[in-house]
Amino acid sequence: MLHVGITGGIGSGKTTVCKVFKILGIPVYYADERAKWLMERQASLVEGILGLLGQEAYTAEGTLNRAWISGKVFGNPGLLSQLNALVHPAVAQDGLDWQERQTGCAYTLKEAALLFESGSYLLLDKTIVVTAPLELRIKRVMDRDGVSRQAVQERIDQQMPEENKAKKADYVIFNDGERLLIPQVLAIHQALIEAAQAK
Repeated sequence: MLHVGITGGIGSGKTTVCKVFKILGIPVYYADERAKWLMERQASLVEGILGLLGQEAYTAEGTLNRAWISGKVFGNPGLLSQLNALVHPAVAQDGLDWQERQTGCAYTLKEAALLFESGSYLLLDKTIVVTAPLELRIKRVMDRDGVSRQAVQERIDQQMPEENKAKKADYVIFNDGERLLIPQVLAIHQALIEAAQAK
């Protein structure tokens, strides 16, 4: 079984693409969602976050105080990298455990926003990047999240440029509203099945 990663900048539409793969019977591991789950439920990770950021990192109910954490780490690259050093290994291990439980498929997909930035792509056999024009990405996120253009641009600036991701990827899906998504996904799906059989 191949282990395949899928990523793309905010607003590129990677979640939509993952839904198409899921319809084709491919299991999808959503790394960013699992990271949030682990940050609230894995005792050793919670302890590490409390040690790094203090009690304010969690609400009285024990859920992540996301707004407070964002405000604390995004203006502080050193603190952000310390937080990532706690979270990324926990998510990487959780992803490997999940992959071992998958059976009866040619490949699995790991969806992650920071696939290349975190280095987790090094543990994968193939990578897919979903890309879209910058203006379209900004509009999608503004419409989806009800946020300002500046807020979206700040989030985009935190990520690796899409063209750099595309250069590193084995496959690129163009979600530009002009090229049809499903034929692109089907072509990659077929190529991955063949690659898994050849492995």
